[in-house]
Amino acid sequence: MEDIVPIERIVNKIYLIRNIKVMFDMDLAELYGVDTKQLKRAVRRNIDRFPPDFMFELSTEEYNNLRCQNGTSSWGGTRYAPMAFTEHGVLMLSSVLNCERAIQVNIRIMRTFTKLRQALLDNKDLRRELMELKQITEDRFHIVFETLDQLLANDKNPKKKIGFTAKEKVCEYETTT
Repeated sequence: MEDIVPIERIVNKIYLIRNIKVMFDMDLAELYGVDTKQLKRAVRRNIDRFPPDFMFELSTEEYNNLRCQNGTSSWGGTRYAPMAFTEHGVLMLSSVLNCERAIQVNIRIMRTFTKLRQALLDNKDLRRELMELKQITEDRFHIVFETLDQLLANDKNPKKKIGFTAKEKVCEYETTT
């Protein structure tokens, strides 16, 4: 199964649209080894299985923005805005596309989404720990800087000399030659 689709290839096909991680119909069709037209036809025949939180079509503005960002070569001559499938929508595709490759690729995609979610959670924990460390460090350095400011302020005041000082007038000694 590892030979079917490398995880890097799947990760490169996950996009963030409307603050949701999605995969497009043309990318999924390529991974499944079917035509995009066939995939869309299967989805439209089973549209009840794809509520808006599973699959949505990109608006014209989103589609044009995507084409500008990715260049027109990869989007070619598509006439229709692509379908964007969320993680649950991708999972539902395995029941619509009933072929062995679709099932195996779906398993791989689900594992990739799980790894991405775990990496995001790990990143949040790391960020929280760094913020706590930053706060502790700032508190400690605040004390150090206050102490340094006090020492510098004390240097401005003349210090009283300690010890014995003779108060005699300095006379010029005559030198005879």
